[in-house]
Amino acid sequence: MSEPREHPLVLFDGDCSLCNHSVQFILKRDRVGRFRFAALHSQVGRDAIAAVEQGDLPDSIMLIRDGKLKAKTAAVLAIARGLPFPWPLASVFWLVPYPLRDLVYDWVARNRIRWFGKREGCWVPPADLRARFLDADER
Repeated sequence: MSEPREHPLVLFDGDCSLCNHSVQFILKRDRVGRFRFAALHSQVGRDAIAAVEQGDLPDSIMLIRDGKLKAKTAAVLAIARGLPFPWPLASVFWLVPYPLRDLVYDWVARNRIRWFGKREGCWVPPADLRARFLDADER
């Protein structure tokens, strides 16, 4: 599955409250509809990952853009860069070495369920946003 250049695909943990809030954060700011979304564990998500990457991948937010997969802080910063001002200013964090950035990311990821809770299922987007969710039929 190749994603068109103008529609990067954001993959997220559909059961995680923090991840769902992050998707809603992106949706609210991405008024031009640039990003598309799918849960990591949906068939669409698994197929998208398999098309660009082999092997075990972290259970984290991921971004597939131009046939390349970004995970963890690389995905977060690339998404911020694709949002309107002021979010591209977060690009300054590219200056922090990725092992250090991802160390902080992993700490939050390990504790996200305890801190933010777990959803009983994927958030179902309203009708006007459903077309942006490639796994909408699976929800």
